[in-house]
Amino acid sequence: MAFIGHIIKGAIYLKDFVSKEVNHIESQKDVLKDLLTKAEDTQFGKHYDFKTILESDDIETVFAKELPYFDYNKINEAWWHKLHEGESDVTWPGNPNYFALSSGTTGKTSKRIPVTDEMIEAIRQAGIKQVFALKNFDLPADFFEKDIMMLGSSTDLQENNNHLEGEISGISASNIPSWFSGYYKPGKDVAKIDDWDKRVQTIAEKAEEWDIGALSGIPSWIELMLQKVIEHHNLKNIHEIWPNLQVYTSGGVAFGPYEKSFNALMGKPVTVIDTYLASEGYIATQVRPETDAMQLNTDNGIYFEFVPFKPEYINEDGSLTNEAPSLTLAEVEPDQDYALIISTVSGAWRYLIGDTIEFTDVERAEIKITGRTKFFLNTVGSQLSVNKMDAAMRELEEQFNTKIPEYTICAKRSKDDGEFYHYWYLGSEIENPNEEAIANALDEALKDANKNYKVARSKALKGVKVKVISPKVFYDWNAHNKKKGGQVKMERVMNEDKFKDWEDFVNN
Repeated sequence: MAFIGHIIKGAIYLKDFVSKEVNHIESQKDVLKDLLTKAEDTQFGKHYDFKTILESDDIETVFAKELPYFDYNKINEAWWHKLHEGESDVTWPGNPNYFALSSGTTGKTSKRIPVTDEMIEAIRQAGIKQVFALKNFDLPADFFEKDIMMLGSSTDLQENNNHLEGEISGISASNIPSWFSGYYKPGKDVAKIDDWDKRVQTIAEKAEEWDIGALSGIPSWIELMLQKVIEHHNLKNIHEIWPNLQVYTSGGVAFGPYEKSFNALMGKPVTVIDTYLASEGYIATQVRPETDAMQLNTDNGIYFEFVPFKPEYINEDGSLTNEAPSLTLAEVEPDQDYALIISTVSGAWRYLIGDTIEFTDVERAEIKITGRTKFFLNTVGSQLSVNKMDAAMRELEEQFNTKIPEYTICAKRSKDDGEFYHYWYLGSEIENPNEEAIANALDEALKDANKNYKVARSKALKGVKVKVISPKVFYDWNAHNKKKGGQVKMERVMNEDKFKDWEDFVNN
């Protein structure tokens, strides 16, 4: 059946041949105009007078001037709550059929983010874009005949007030086209298993039945699934059971922190392709092998704005100040951190998604995820972003010959001397760790990477304290908080209250 793979690969190359190059800046203008036009008769559109905005000579500028920033709490309290009370045409025409339950890295309750049919279609189109981009990675024809393991949240969606609820990965998987179902693993029956441990155990038991060519999912949970398969079959690496595994599509978080631990489970190299699927939409996907940056989906139901990620624009809770300026795609610069703002076909407007990004190639609209607005540590002026922390972890991995896939940090005063310290918990299986030496190395790495941190260390930040624990503790913590599998990401930065709960959990 090799000819099938050749046909599919040929179709991908043909699609690229006939498709035109996207003008990202012009596409964004068109997307914004389309969003405003479709929503002008909604409650939100009337309130903010979308009709007048559409009549202006500079729609992007007027849009940014007339609408405030929203985060989930702000837009939910003012608008989205009406959807749960039976109202229609609130921030988007009609009433959504789905709500994405954001697993979230902060907050005690799940966010309920509307997912419209238009968003389902936008996600589908972005997925097709990813498939067609595979031609750039020069994969063999037989790759296109192999199974694809998509490990997300359960597809057994819950009915609530005439709509269905679940994590976005579960909603997306429940809407896969029929032609794809033959390739999709673990299959609909296994994907519906709500208990994550039971679902992974079932995958391990059925692993021999499948010829997996590609994996897709959050790195930490993919790793745990692979470890379970390896243990169940008493293997040295995953390629002993899935010899044709060639591609891994990561998503939602930077792959860098997991690269070393992920590769340790492989028998041979695989192509890693980064994607960026959030509860609010399919943001970006990697389209070239020469870079691990991802291209924004600029022509597909999402309008982007970018706020310079500077301390003066960020409130303590990670929200934006009213004075924070926004830039369009035409105004951004490379190698600068920006808080990402989106407006979407699901009725999110000037919405702070909570991620920070930087552009690696403005013309191509290619970005990297650099962190979270809430995970920006600026106690006593240290100004540490997640990308700086991740980079320090990579240095520690090299220096101490270990893997550190997980970590968390809190800045607080010591009970002993009343001074501020950074308290780190590192997930590593290193034997007999010299925590003092690791702390010193971490401190030096951060001084070298961040001048603001170096200044803080010479003044109000007294020092660094490190505890090394098993990575499993981090996964158990998420399970303890009923956040296991799916789109779940570990909190990199905790406030003192959350950190106390964390330390109590670790020590008990």
